[in-house]
Amino acid sequence: MSEASSSTKTRRGPGLRARITLLATVLVAIAAALLLWLGWMLAGESVVNPSLPAGTTVRVGGVLVKADQLNEVLRDNARSRVLVAGSVAFVCVVVATALLAWTFTGRVLKPLRDVTGTARRLSAESLGERIALHGPRDEVAELADTFDAMLDRLQATFSAQRQFVANASHELRTPLSVIRTELDVTLADPKADTDELRRMADVVRSAALRANQLVDALLLLARTDGMGIGVVERVDLATVVGSAWQAVRVEAERRRVRASFACSPAPVAGDPALLERVAGNLLENGVRHNVDGGWLDVRTGISKPGWAMLRVSSSGAQVDPERVDELFESFRRGGATRTAHTGTGLGLSIVRAVVRAHGGTATAEAVNGGGLTVTVHLPAA
Repeated sequence: MSEASSSTKTRRGPGLRARITLLATVLVAIAAALLLWLGWMLAGESVVNPSLPAGTTVRVGGVLVKADQLNEVLRDNARSRVLVAGSVAFVCVVVATALLAWTFTGRVLKPLRDVTGTARRLSAESLGERIALHGPRDEVAELADTFDAMLDRLQATFSAQRQFVANASHELRTPLSVIRTELDVTLADPKADTDELRRMADVVRSAALRANQLVDALLLLARTDGMGIGVVERVDLATVVGSAWQAVRVEAERRRVRASFACSPAPVAGDPALLERVAGNLLENGVRHNVDGGWLDVRTGISKPGWAMLRVSSSGAQVDPERVDELFESFRRGGATRTAHTGTGLGLSIVRAVVRAHGGTATAEAVNGGGLTVTVHLPAA
């Protein structure tokens, strides 16, 4: 929006300060006018006519007045004096009210102007600015504090978004660079035979598959964070684990991972596809980041009244207990940032996002001797 259109919006009518001042002045003017009218009425009623002989004349204000007209003249004179003095007082009161209302309203509304000024100065590069209002804890201070809290959330969101975009760009650049390099090298070789072309095609296919997996994971994460749950059905986590295991069973057998299951019924209400993705990601991590000949333990059931549980434990590399929570950040694998050559680095990020969308919690803890245990708690159906 241009500066001209922005300034036009501010000139649509009198500001809040002017309206409050005008309202206070009008109310005081009405009250003062009523008091002036009452004083004018009482001044006429309070005049007492002295008893004088008939035909007597009295000088009032330099004018001779007959006795029978003295009462009316005194009443008019008293009302005239009250009207003159009251009019002067009326003007003074109204002017003083307007000045005081304008001054004090300006002080009261100053925090609101600070909020407006801060909002106008804000941009993606200056979200660190805060109002930090000091003074009485009134409604205006509460508004300023709420605005500061909103800026804290916006700054955290922008920072996370920037980091996420940077990481995603880095991850997508890797397979694209591999594809371009393989194509350039192969096309530059005029003697490339069928075997060389097949090797290049295999490398390109693997890189394209990795890029496709990353894009799918990004879309799923964005969908979960932005729109939440689309379908709500009764889902048994034990059944979901069985379906997810079929997708990783071959790789587990190839790496000689010993898997054990203790899956009791654990019914929850949620999106079946998303919950299967949770189980699939946990099992994929348990197999993919395991050691050859390692172990995998999967359990489901009711952990406590009203809560269903899915726990996946596996052997693997040593994980620093103090950095376990970092594994739920985007593009983290085994505590290292963007160092692995398999997976997308979004598995546990998707798990936590989906679980939170279902009103549950996802936690992790390091296993003594190496490995990781991830526990998911969801409201039971």
